[in-house]
Amino acid sequence: MKVRGACFAGLAFCMLGPHALAEDLVSGISQDQIQITSNYAGSDIVVFGAVEQSGSSSTGTRDVVVVVRGPDTDFVVRRKARVAGIWLNRDKITLYGMPAYYYVASTRPLAKIAGNAALAQFQLGLAHLMPERESTRSVRKGEPFRRAAIRTRVRQQLYAEAPDGVEFLSYSLFRVHVPVPASVPRGQYAVQVYLFRDGSVVSAQTTPLFVDQIGLERRLFHYAHARPLEYGLATVLMAMLLGWGSSFVFKRPA
Repeated sequence: MKVRGACFAGLAFCMLGPHALAEDLVSGISQDQIQITSNYAGSDIVVFGAVEQSGSSSTGTRDVVVVVRGPDTDFVVRRKARVAGIWLNRDKITLYGMPAYYYVASTRPLAKIAGNAALAQFQLGLAHLMPERESTRSVRKGEPFRRAAIRTRVRQQLYAEAPDGVEFLSYSLFRVHVPVPASVPRGQYAVQVYLFRDGSVVSAQTTPLFVDQIGLERRLFHYAHARPLEYGLATVLMAMLLGWGSSFVFKRPA
């Protein structure tokens, strides 16, 4: 599955300044695949890495930003209005290409790391998270719907920011604990790590992460999507048989 955000880290290398010759970034994740079963209640992954020095030392403020996002999906956002005393869905906008899950951690608040232009270029932070396109061409009209979609995902614990989530274990070694709630969707994710020096990206790296179901849950999921009519009929038949069987088990004596 395509993850649009995975390309941002690659673009970062085209924007590197002269500090890139003095520092480089190496990162990894504790596991590259999360297997979801029926009793999955959420877990954490650890993003770790090191800032390597090569040659001359660098000066200035150094920051690390870690983003986990994906897979891309489309959000349909509706706004209710009161018509003749009844609340009805009146306006609707579709946000195309929004990540189903988004988590960003940094060494300090993003606003103190870089300016709005750099944050918007790499979509760092919920304020700069934008869809590929919208079903409306009016930015002013679509902005409230974008903010509403983000607020909903925050309440569902699928969007989050951790302004002090990057922990440096030494001068060069760092790590981040990323929560993976039970409600995360299946698909391919991108783990993006950015090294900032004085507000500019000097190095970046992307690692794929896969979330998938296993066992009976996976077979049922594929069967339901491959043959929806047969799956629906089988579900109804099973419910009828269970209801018929329970009527005998719990039947009261006359």
